[in-house]
Amino acid sequence: MRDIAEVPAVEVITTAAVHLMSAAAVKCGLAAGEDAEQLKDLDEARKLITALAGFVTAAAPEIGSQHAGPLRDGLRSLQLAFREASVLPDAPGQGPGEKFTGPVN
Repeated sequence: MRDIAEVPAVEVITTAAVHLMSAAAVKCGLAAGEDAEQLKDLDEARKLITALAGFVTAAAPEIGSQHAGPLRDGLRSLQLAFREASVLPDAPGQGPGEKFTGPVN
């Protein structure tokens, strides 16, 4: 195992973002397997997506567009998946993380 002192900040940041994305995807019902619907929890997904949006927005200037671009794309995909999974979709600009990213449609 590498010593944390040797790990570049961009790697720590992107790894944390990927963990948030993975958890949000599962909570949006996007998990692989037959139990995906049982794992779905949109209240939890909203929290994770909002945290991810704030994290990516804050980190983007520090990690550069090469790393931030794919994270933003993943975030947008999660925001759209959340909207699709919601019985009553949020108004534009009111969805998870949209206070950081602006309306997603």
